[in-house]
Amino acid sequence: MSLKEFLDKGQLKPHSTNRREIADLMAVVERDLSDASLRDLSLDRRFATAYNAVLQLATIVLYASGYRASRGSHHWVTINAIPDVMGEEFKDAARYFDSCRIKRHGVDYDRAGTVGERDVDELLREASWFKEKVLSWLKLHHNDLHPQ
Repeated sequence: MSLKEFLDKGQLKPHSTNRREIADLMAVVERDLSDASLRDLSLDRRFATAYNAVLQLATIVLYASGYRASRGSHHWVTINAIPDVMGEEFKDAARYFDSCRIKRHGVDYDRAGTVGERDVDELLREASWFKEKVLSWLKLHHNDLHPQ
């Protein structure tokens, strides 16, 4: 779905951000990536926490672009808007993160023990990769918002 379609359906709203808000979200990302690496946490909690880091990174991208997701389905909208904002080369990443969204929903609301070590390790790798891409994208397109 395109940004225009999200806007037309009311799933995205205009949003004005600033460097402080972006830095605060990046602090959440850093905390979550660190916490998701803790071996003493359950695999479910590590996965959900790594997913939250990705969600906050995608939120940074939306905010920097002048949008925020409205309440209903905001995880889905935020993740699926990534290629429209950052470029089509992020389509596969958005698909992967969307599959993680579904899996995270399961571990948070339905059943324990549904993710394995491989799932957590893969999501942590992808989240770290995405963080670097988001920081580079911010520097290039919205340097005034880059948390430096």
